[in-house]
Amino acid sequence: MKKIINHPEAVVEEMLEGVVKAHPQYVRKLEGFNVLVRANGPVNGKVALVSGGGSGHEPSHGGFVGRGMLDGAVAGAVFTSPTPDQVFEAVKAVDGGAGVLLVIKNYTGDIMNFEMAAEMADMESIKVASVVVNDDVAVENSTWTTGRRGIAGTVFIHKIAGAAAEKGMDLDEVKRVAEKTIANVRSMGMSLTPCTVPAAGKPSFELAENEMEVGLGIHGEPGTHRDEIKTADEITTHLVEKILEDIDYSQSEVALLINGLGGTPLMELYIMNRKVSSILAEKGIKVYKTLVGNFMTSLEMAGASVSILKLDEELKELLDATADTPAFTQL
Repeated sequence: MKKIINHPEAVVEEMLEGVVKAHPQYVRKLEGFNVLVRANGPVNGKVALVSGGGSGHEPSHGGFVGRGMLDGAVAGAVFTSPTPDQVFEAVKAVDGGAGVLLVIKNYTGDIMNFEMAAEMADMESIKVASVVVNDDVAVENSTWTTGRRGIAGTVFIHKIAGAAAEKGMDLDEVKRVAEKTIANVRSMGMSLTPCTVPAAGKPSFELAENEMEVGLGIHGEPGTHRDEIKTADEITTHLVEKILEDIDYSQSEVALLINGLGGTPLMELYIMNRKVSSILAEKGIKVYKTLVGNFMTSLEMAGASVSILKLDEELKELLDATADTPAFTQL
C-alpha cells in the first residue's frame, strides 16, 4: 500500500484538521468530533443542512460546507457510516432555530444512524427533517443498500436545497425542493481500477489490466458487469443510455455532473463530457449547466460517473444561486 498517511486509524481526523488549516474562513471542526461546520455558523433563522457519510469521498462532504450549500458535514471512518452521536453533535451545532434538513445517501448504515440522530434531536426539541438520495440507476439492492445507492448526484441536492435554505425557505419547503431534485436526478459510474482503504491495506477488489467494472458504487461495491475496456465514447454512451432509460428527459433542460472518482485526469472527464453533450443534443435535450471535476470520489479509484438532472425554472434558479465553499464557488 502506497499512501501519504501517518497511521491508518488517524487519517480522518488528520484530514479534517488539514481542511480547517486550509479553509479557516469557511469551516471549523467540532472539538472531539469528526464534524465540520460553517466557521461563522449557526445562521440564526435559516434552515440548516447537514450531510455526511464515510470518508474517502473528498471533497464530499466537508468541501461543500459554506454559504449556499451545507451547514455541517459528518465524517465517518473511511467508507463507514458516521455514528449517531457524531450526526447529533452536527445537528446541535448548526441549528439556527429554523430546523435542520439531513441529506442522507441511501446506505443502510447511513439511514439508520442519521435517523437515530434525528430522534435524539427531537428529544432536544430541535426540528429535523430528512431526505434520502438514491440516484444510482445501475443496480437495486447492492451491498449495504436496500434499493438504489446514493452517489454523486447528491451534490446537486447539496447545491439546490442549500440555495433554498439560503433564500429563506422554511424546513418543509427546503425538504420539498430537495425531494424534487432527488426525483429528477440519475447517475451511473464505472471504474478502471479498485481503491485501497487505508485500514485494509489492500485493494478492495481486483481488475485485470484489460478490464473495467461498470455500474459500481462509490465504495467499490459490485456493478452490473465487468467488461473489456472500451473507448471513452463507448463507455459514456452506455452510462448515458442507462440513465435515459430511467427518466423521460425529452424536450427538457438538464444539468450535468461529470464526476471523477479520484484517480481520473480531467482530460478524460472532459472527453466523456464531449460525448454526453453530443448524445443529449441528438435527442433534443438541452444542456443548461455542466460541472466537470472531482466532487464525490472513491479514494484513488480511476473511474468516473455521469449524473443528469432534469430542470424546471425553480431548480434552474436555485442551481444558479450564489455558493461559496472550499470545493465549489459560484458568485
